[in-house]
Amino acid sequence: MNTTQSVKTDSRCMGDFAQLMTPATEPCRPRIKLDPENVKNGLGQLVLTVVELVRQLLERQALRRMEGGSLNDEEVERLGTTFMRLAEEIDRLKIEFGLEDEDLNLDLGPLGKLL
Repeated sequence: MNTTQSVKTDSRCMGDFAQLMTPATEPCRPRIKLDPENVKNGLGQLVLTVVELVRQLLERQALRRMEGGSLNDEEVERLGTTFMRLAEEIDRLKIEFGLEDEDLNLDLGPLGKLL
């Protein structure tokens, strides 16, 4: 192919590509508070968000197992105590990092809220 010869492209595909590459009209909102002066709080927010997500998933699984009858009374009691202590610890860490519940619910843009 001659270097001066143009390549024919599907204009619809190029239009889609151009639309994806065009900057968004909305200003970019920070999703995690990462402050160079206080990285500890940003990291704390990220870690607590992941812990909260895993806690919710485990809690749902435990409820399914309880409803399915695959747990005895002792296991149900132990799970309840464990989830209560975990919630207390998450609350304590939120206070330490100066976070609220909504700070752990990250905005994933087009995917919606995390939690």
